[in-house]
Amino acid sequence: MTVATATKPHPIYLAGRWVDSPDVLEVSNPADPDNPAGSTYHATSEQYEEAVTEAVDAFEETRKLPAYERGRILREISAGIKARREELGRLLSLEAGKPIRDALVEVDRATLTFRLGAEEAERITGELIPLDLMPASKDRVGITRRFPIGPIAAISPFNFPLNLAAHKLAPAIASGNPIVLKPPSKDPLTMLTVAEIVESTGLPAGAVSILPMTRELGDRMVEDDRFKLLTFTGSPSVGWRMKERAGKKKVVLELGGNAGVIVDKTADIDWAVRRILVGAFTYAGQVCISVQRLFVHEDIWDAFMTKFIEGAKALKLGDPLDSQTDLGPMVDANAASRTQRWVDEALAAGGKALLGGKADGTFFPPTILTEVPVTAAVCSNEAFAPLVVVFPFNDVGDAIRRVNDSSFGLQTGVFTNDLAAAWRSFNELEVGGVIVNDVPTYRIDHMPYGGVKDSGQGREGLRWAIEDMTEIRIMVLAWPG
Repeated sequence: MTVATATKPHPIYLAGRWVDSPDVLEVSNPADPDNPAGSTYHATSEQYEEAVTEAVDAFEETRKLPAYERGRILREISAGIKARREELGRLLSLEAGKPIRDALVEVDRATLTFRLGAEEAERITGELIPLDLMPASKDRVGITRRFPIGPIAAISPFNFPLNLAAHKLAPAIASGNPIVLKPPSKDPLTMLTVAEIVESTGLPAGAVSILPMTRELGDRMVEDDRFKLLTFTGSPSVGWRMKERAGKKKVVLELGGNAGVIVDKTADIDWAVRRILVGAFTYAGQVCISVQRLFVHEDIWDAFMTKFIEGAKALKLGDPLDSQTDLGPMVDANAASRTQRWVDEALAAGGKALLGGKADGTFFPPTILTEVPVTAAVCSNEAFAPLVVVFPFNDVGDAIRRVNDSSFGLQTGVFTNDLAAAWRSFNELEVGGVIVNDVPTYRIDHMPYGGVKDSGQGREGLRWAIEDMTEIRIMVLAWPG
């Protein structure tokens, strides 16, 4: 096992071996830009080629791994992450700027994700299909089975550098596919540390490579026909361009959104406020299902808004390593300045800031806007920031239509105690998930997760990811006679 020292960059993981390269990648600390979180390397073009070649060769082994062996490997990774929980949480907090409480939750979720992967590896099933639906098909039956698809190219984002990568790595291993993972350049050290755990499990050489890459080398991976599936989590503009260049391979895109929440007049206001504060401002809003557009029934507007603003004011902005911190920095100064431009645009267009709205370096305070035109960027695009735009409504149907008035469709939260409103929301909202009496930011790792429209295609969640990473094959048995 090879790890970084205080002066030596962390090596990268190439097909079961630790290597370095001439291209050192410095990893910044968003909360303290003058003191880097560490360093590693960008893979070279030759190292990329070696990783892909070894993945292709490894497929001949991984496709034959029995379920009990795949399950063992995934359980060992899960246990290894759990054993190094504090170390991984601190590292994640340093390089991503995520408050330590949230970083530790992400580590716990990754532990669960790999454990779930082990369970799914052991229950990849087919079915028996009667085929005797007409006389010519008498005495025939079909048996289906899922087979691994082949080498997988995976690209994961900065905001959940551990668990969103785990949602690619775990189902790939579970289904018997090699994988080459490009972790985010902003915070690659967490997954390179997990690679130390992967190495200890005895996976076939070439089954897993974790290689930070330049954008140019990542583009090469997208277009490489030796991969049978590309799985990408990130921004919509980047994801859809990747799909255009991906060729014949399968493509799974988990992209962004401008998630809406409806707070009906029958909602439990205190519960709604408490959960929306979490959904809007956790990790400085840098979550693709962060609450961005909030629709509040006019009958409870005053009561809700008073409590919501008070709650947001009480959130603590500060050092991510402080366990009392609620909001840390944004990922970098560019993210904070872009948020500032969008807020200024909204205010210039007639919007009002009820709270916040001014950046302080990489930190952006909880921001609540109202009376903003829906054409403003803070409404129509993905803010990816700790800001919420609030609108009143007087009819649930109208609120649903306004949530649907978006190019995105990832998840929506609906706070209501009216069963009819809940069912109507489920039937009519154009999203991948409707979360009743909670925020759209809710996700647990075995549920199907993904969106419609510009929010992507395909679903993650272990069982659903495995479906994309396998091909169904049928064997027809006929009785002669």
